[in-house]
Amino acid sequence: MAIIEVKVPQLSESVAEATLLDWHKKEGEAVSRDENLIDIETDKVVLELPAPADGVLVKIVKANRASVGSGDVIAQIDTEAKAGASSSPSKTQSPPEKAKAAPAVMPAAQKIAAEKGIDTSKVQGTGRDSRVTKGDVLSQPEKRPLQQPPAPVNTDALLSGRPEQRVPMSRLRQRVAERLVQSQSTAAILTTFNEVNMAPVMEMRKKYQERFEKEHGTRLGFMSFFVKAAVHALKRYPVVNASIDGNDIVYHGYFDVGVAVGSPRGLVVPILRDADRMSFAEIEKKIGDFGKKAQDGKLAIEDLTGGTFSISNGGVFGSMLSTPIINPPQSAILGVHATKDRAVVENGQIVVRPINYLALSYDHRIIDGREAVLFLVSIKDALEDPSRIILEI
Repeated sequence: MAIIEVKVPQLSESVAEATLLDWHKKEGEAVSRDENLIDIETDKVVLELPAPADGVLVKIVKANRASVGSGDVIAQIDTEAKAGASSSPSKTQSPPEKAKAAPAVMPAAQKIAAEKGIDTSKVQGTGRDSRVTKGDVLSQPEKRPLQQPPAPVNTDALLSGRPEQRVPMSRLRQRVAERLVQSQSTAAILTTFNEVNMAPVMEMRKKYQERFEKEHGTRLGFMSFFVKAAVHALKRYPVVNASIDGNDIVYHGYFDVGVAVGSPRGLVVPILRDADRMSFAEIEKKIGDFGKKAQDGKLAIEDLTGGTFSISNGGVFGSMLSTPIINPPQSAILGVHATKDRAVVENGQIVVRPINYLALSYDHRIIDGREAVLFLVSIKDALEDPSRIILEI
């Protein structure tokens, strides 16, 4: 018997505990090296815990939903046992079926299998010595997502009679709640509003959409314009890009913009690093990549760490107006909403224009109303004349 302990990997310094989600294997089942045993949920991301070696999962030390810390032993694998073995067998058992040896897997195939949620032990290998190749994995249908979303609330049941349904908060939801309360209790939050005529952006987007997609392989959306306009304004008013540390104001010489993205686990805010150095295409591709990662539970801790300013686009859900809450330790957040045709006055005439209401929530402890208003006006000017973004004027 050769027992190997399965331990929780080292979590980041800001994460004290994590929660074990559903085990993908049962005691007595064969496991393959690098096969995902269980997903571990922190307050930021969901981590996969691969098997450290081939063998049999003989003991599960920590059950589903258990709280764990870095280095905790959660299971044991016997590298010499056969499938059906367990650390605590019943008194009388019929001999277990001989475990089928797990096929050898090529590294590239293992990586793709992990991304698609495919159990390589059940794939027929066509390579040398029956090894599972990249082609073998690509030919398999994609399985369920590696990360399962929280159990949905049974709406039909809630609407009949007077029942109640109790659903535990995920660690992410708990962390979001904690940070939002922290933000409102520690910052002097104030929100200022403005409206922007999106016609120039919409015309530019319509004119170049086809060429842009052909050239860069991604659609030209509106978020890249909002990010570019925000960075344009942050350069003019650096205090909006700053943060408070004790009695000090920390001015950041870089622009790491957080973009709020929905996921099955709740709202997450991945970071566009050095957004000032990114092209429109790079921003669109990165945001699209973040959205896919969020849906698949693939966001890494480094994707969500840091940030000097945030943008929340409630417009994708139809929001007309909102007062976004600052994401500490940042000092401001821009709220973007749905663009709708509205009657406005231009040169004494009532005309119809596609209008978007912008909201800037800011920490009044370091950002005065003047800077906040001028910052938002700078964004408005950049969007109503996109050439300002290109020429940086």
